[in-house]
Amino acid sequence: MIKLLSSIKHVAKSSPFLLLKNRNGNSCSYSCLFISPSAIDSPSVHRLNLSAKDVVASLKDWFKAPNTSLLDRIFSILSSQDQAARDDESSRHAADLALSHLNLHLSETFVLQVLSYGRSSSKDVLSCLKFFDWAGRQPGFHHTRATFHAIFKILSKAKLVPLMLEFLQDFMKHRCCYRVRFHDTLVLGYALAGKPAMALQLFGRMRFQGLDLDSFAYHVLLNALVDESCFDAVDMIAKQISLRGFDNGITHCILVKCWCKQNKLEEAEAYLRGMAESRKPVDGHAVSVIVSALCKGNRFQHAATLLEEFTELNVPMEQAYGIWLQNVVQRGKINLYLNFINRKKLFSRNVPRLFQYNVLVLRLLREYRLNDVFDLLIGMENDGISPDKVTMNAVLCFFCKAGMVDVAIELYNSRSEFGLSLNRMTYSDLINNLCWNGVIDEAYCVLRNSVREGYFPSKKTFSILAGALCREEKFDRIKELVISSIEQKFRPCYDVCDSFIVALCKANRVEDAYLLHGEISRINKDMSSKTYFHLIHGFCKSNRGDIAAALLLEMQEKGHKPTRKLFRYVTCCLCDMQSLENQFFKLLEMQLSHFEPSSHIFNFFIAGAGHAKKPELAREVFEMMLRSGIKPSLRSDIFMLHSYLKNDRISDALNFFNDVRQRRQIGRKLYSSIVVGLCKADKVDYALNFMREMRNNNVFPGMECYEHLIQLLCWKESYSLAVSLVNELEQTRGYITSFIGNVLLLHSLKTKKLYKAWVQFREGQDETSDISLLGQLIGIFSGCMEANQDIKSLEEIIAKCFPVDVYTYNTLLRKLSESKVDLAFELYDWICEKGYEPNRWTYDIIIRCLLKKGRRAEAQRWLEEMFEKGFDLTERTKLLI
Repeated sequence: MIKLLSSIKHVAKSSPFLLLKNRNGNSCSYSCLFISPSAIDSPSVHRLNLSAKDVVASLKDWFKAPNTSLLDRIFSILSSQDQAARDDESSRHAADLALSHLNLHLSETFVLQVLSYGRSSSKDVLSCLKFFDWAGRQPGFHHTRATFHAIFKILSKAKLVPLMLEFLQDFMKHRCCYRVRFHDTLVLGYALAGKPAMALQLFGRMRFQGLDLDSFAYHVLLNALVDESCFDAVDMIAKQISLRGFDNGITHCILVKCWCKQNKLEEAEAYLRGMAESRKPVDGHAVSVIVSALCKGNRFQHAATLLEEFTELNVPMEQAYGIWLQNVVQRGKINLYLNFINRKKLFSRNVPRLFQYNVLVLRLLREYRLNDVFDLLIGMENDGISPDKVTMNAVLCFFCKAGMVDVAIELYNSRSEFGLSLNRMTYSDLINNLCWNGVIDEAYCVLRNSVREGYFPSKKTFSILAGALCREEKFDRIKELVISSIEQKFRPCYDVCDSFIVALCKANRVEDAYLLHGEISRINKDMSSKTYFHLIHGFCKSNRGDIAAALLLEMQEKGHKPTRKLFRYVTCCLCDMQSLENQFFKLLEMQLSHFEPSSHIFNFFIAGAGHAKKPELAREVFEMMLRSGIKPSLRSDIFMLHSYLKNDRISDALNFFNDVRQRRQIGRKLYSSIVVGLCKADKVDYALNFMREMRNNNVFPGMECYEHLIQLLCWKESYSLAVSLVNELEQTRGYITSFIGNVLLLHSLKTKKLYKAWVQFREGQDETSDISLLGQLIGIFSGCMEANQDIKSLEEIIAKCFPVDVYTYNTLLRKLSESKVDLAFELYDWICEKGYEPNRWTYDIIIRCLLKKGRRAEAQRWLEEMFEKGFDLTERTKLLI
């Protein structure tokens, strides 16, 4: 960035700037406009045109990456062999020969440098292992404890424990080839491999043979025991270290880490204070461990107080301050830092200027003050401050937020040249901005690399990318990402996994969804009930009722309660195919064996069989319940009754109803069930008889009975009976529902017979009641009475008769559109003003009216709006097009 900054700093020191993107075909360049303070009100600006590669190239000098050409050449040789031929002898010989031609001067320092570069640059771990093997076979060089420790750390970080254990086994077989302390190296290896029990066992054998570890090996073992929470063994090894006089600052750090891991922060602080009071040297690293633990517990103020306390004791505190600052920035508590630094000059003196610059840059980035960020970067260059990894990450975030995503991705792709290692925040910024700009494939690659490097994104970032991949139906990629993250022991947000499974189900890829469900289940993750719902529905649609049934049972075992609708869906699927009827009863048996038998369980299967048009199956389940000694509940009788009525088994329904009379008193729910069921079966005479029976038995019919009977009577044009039921409602309830009112208005538009029946029935009765107003309304809608066509007046009359809903407005729309189309437009606006959502029938009525009037251009505009809302015309209106 030096070339870029030096080109413009004389023009715009501390001045505003603007980044403009210029696109010409597939190429992209940027114009950086720097406006001089004296020229803000004038049109004169200084323009510097740059390509994305130019911007990234200008960063190289400032980032001052060390010359790694030799190291890159080594790793290029090691990784150039074909993956399939890694173990081939000729391939190995070619790599050995190529490395020999480099004339490398092998030493412990150089080998450590190569391994460190391979670890920090995210090179191939196996290439590091191959170099270690090659170096150990070169004349005059022998691996040391430090080089073994380095390769063990690389394998441990890569979570290649099996490979590490295999390496240790090979080391044991060829111990004569190495000039290192054999037992010490084994203890180191098993400790770093996460096998402290094996390391302790080897340590015991050593002591039995009169051997002992050196100081370095003791501390590696102690640290591994703390990492694996083997706290009893920690105390034992710590005593051994103390007895041998090996205790030092590293020992103190590890012990403090041990207390912090057990959340014994007070003990850790007391330990360090005790050392300070006895005038023993206190290691600043130990303080940084406590500070990190306090920050993780959101105790930033206490951590700041601790920093001040140990600073006054002249303890080296730069690392501790750095950790505190890093946590402050990550948690967004920049103001805490600023307030503290203003009050405590002591604090400011101990914080390097680079830290202060980084904190300010990160804060300004969070607030999107990009001009100020740019000024700070210029200031850093002028002050000769070299950037660290935090600065590099901030620069990358800066390009993302400035909209220069192609510059950011160019910088990301060149990160190995700069030694740039991205942190979690930078990964999130880069992925989010790539998704925002539609570069989904690149965002996926970045996320995949972040997982490989040990960073799993936040829930929000993963959700953004998952949503983008799902929208583009790139399910294979996100499936690979989720599974790879699980394999590396990262646990992505369960909500995200659930969302992805749901998306796969909606895309009819239930098999893939089921496989992913299995992978997630391996880490004992309980999915949400919503995810089970979509999985079960997906397999039911695919006629895989057996898997749907297994998922239903698993759902219950996980503590989720399936709805009656979901249960019905599964049982219907099992009933659809004759070969699956045994699965139907198998599921019933599983339910009875897993849960306490009750009528509730049998009810699910009775309802499902009835809905699947299998009344005989429903009856068989009902008989099983009786044989099990379980008394049918009222709901059991209703479900059984429904199973007959829904399948037109009227005679069986009536017989069953009579059987129920023998067992229980018939109340409103049973009467309502048979009346409504008979109406749906188009058996109006039977339904009317049961209505009379209800009244004779002093059982008051429910409103649902009236609604279905009045609707059926109107469709059969038995308007006199319909009007008598409306009158009965007036006498008993004093009101009618929106459903009944809408049915009456709809039939009034079709025929005048309803109004005539109304007049005939209502002669000589009170004409001031709301029911009488309904008669006037029926007369107006049927055209038998003249009335004002004002929308507001008609709506007021309707509202006095029954509650208005969108169906009422649609009926009113049909009435008004017959006389004048403009009134229909006015009513449409009125519907929207009232907060109702126009539906398919609203648009259909208006379009049909326009087509009848020959106003086809206007009808086309309404049709386009209708299609945008996801609606389609009725068949009747399509005939007019």
